[in-house]
Amino acid sequence: MRSIILKVHPDDNVLVALADLKKGDVVSNDGEYYTLLDDIKAKHKFVSEAIPEGRDVVMYGVLVGKAQVSLQRGNVLTTSNIKHAANNFITGDRNTTWNIPSVSEFENRSFLGFHRSDGSVGTSNYWLVIPMVFCENRNLKVLEEALATPLGYARRKAYQAQVLNLVEMYNNGESIDTLLNEPLYVENLAQKQERVFPNIDGIRFLTHDGGCGGIRQDAETLCGLLAGYITHSNVAGATILSLGCQNAQVSILQAEILKRNPDFDKPLYILEQQKIGSEEDLIQLAIKQTFAGLVQANQHTRQPAPLNKLCIGLECGGSDGFSGISANPAIGYTSDLLVALGGAVILSEFPELCGVEQNLSDRCVSFEQAERFSSLMRTYNERAIAVGSGFDMNPSPGNIKDGLITDAIKSAGAAKKGGTSPVVEVLDYPEKVRMQGLNLLCTPGNDVESTTAEVGSGANIVLFTTGLGTPTGNPIVPVVKISSNTALFEKMGDIMDINTGTIIEGDESIEEAGRRILDYVIKVASGEIEVKAVENGQEDFIPWKRGISL
Repeated sequence: MRSIILKVHPDDNVLVALADLKKGDVVSNDGEYYTLLDDIKAKHKFVSEAIPEGRDVVMYGVLVGKAQVSLQRGNVLTTSNIKHAANNFITGDRNTTWNIPSVSEFENRSFLGFHRSDGSVGTSNYWLVIPMVFCENRNLKVLEEALATPLGYARRKAYQAQVLNLVEMYNNGESIDTLLNEPLYVENLAQKQERVFPNIDGIRFLTHDGGCGGIRQDAETLCGLLAGYITHSNVAGATILSLGCQNAQVSILQAEILKRNPDFDKPLYILEQQKIGSEEDLIQLAIKQTFAGLVQANQHTRQPAPLNKLCIGLECGGSDGFSGISANPAIGYTSDLLVALGGAVILSEFPELCGVEQNLSDRCVSFEQAERFSSLMRTYNERAIAVGSGFDMNPSPGNIKDGLITDAIKSAGAAKKGGTSPVVEVLDYPEKVRMQGLNLLCTPGNDVESTTAEVGSGANIVLFTTGLGTPTGNPIVPVVKISSNTALFEKMGDIMDINTGTIIEGDESIEEAGRRILDYVIKVASGEIEVKAVENGQEDFIPWKRGISL
């Protein structure tokens, strides 16, 4: 019989409702019976013992809050009776032992990827068009209009037919009520255009609002991020549009490229508008050079590659009270599998590691890496506090509504994405992953900023968990969307790829789901499966300015 409550860790004094429960219900877990004193919605928590005012609330085996009033066994946790609290942390002894999973079913597997001269292997093959500054965004749109349709990369306009239908009805004198109630035909997007360059997955135009204004460090950081995309294993080459006078100078970008790859040899075309002159001259030259680059990029084909060439970004967004007990630990197990196979993974979103710092610090392979992690966490939080915020303000209204009522509860569940392996390196944004294993990358909790950063650091697949549903994607890397619950998977199936609600329902273990996810990743990396974010043209790209973003 399916369980309706769950105790996540033996030390916890709260339990999770796996279904809607009513006041007066008697529920049991491991032979213990609890009479509920409140209605408790699925995903929310109730206390398993009396907790006096001011005492600790523990979940996932860590401090997640302090009781604001005295709580009785069976009381529901709410934002009015619990306040965020997290344990302090120190740089202590190293603890790098971990639960190494069996990888026998994967050790002879490979994926079909795009091999680059630096030894990296891409899961896709894209050409980039990038502005050095926001002043060039319009020219990027002009280039996109010129290139996308003739080359077979334009997205079909599914909803134009609907608008034309409404126009016809309006011209025929139909009333507003009729217009609002008329069923509209949705055009089938399954048929794709024939591409001139079949080995190129697309041309991506990375518009942004940076490159000038702000502070010089913003421009330097942006150049580092853009260099991460240009040198990325999923990118065959790039066209760069520069105005000329902006803070983000081409020389900074070139230095950042060589920092990441001293032997950089991809086709790279740099055009400066203030040198070239008219828009027409700029666009014509950009079109010709980009076309020449595409001819070279099309020579790359998919070839077998070992799984240790995969670098998986671990991400969450729109999380709910089930995320930390289904989707997150499932991809945590996938993470452990890939690390055991010699691959790399990236855990980011530092505001969502609040309360689990000690565990991650202890797992760092060296004292120096642990110290760097502590420094980045403390500095980030102190800067947030200085402007009237703090990590405790990270949970969104949606998180809270669905059971993540303190940042420590959210963080303890979010950290499960990182599995149990040692932390091989701690990176600051926008540094590149250099080592196989689990890497920590300092980014905000904002899912698009963080996904953008993970890809800039080298992730060639992103596993993205969600409990509420979010369409986030990336311009150059497949973002696999994983639902924490079956209701979401069924409701928003057009943006979801994998369902881990099976764990909540007792139909699958965390380990079974983790293995299923890795098998799916291999197929995505080989081009056998197109994830929903790619299918839907979801190409989110938001560089992080080093201000306060939680």
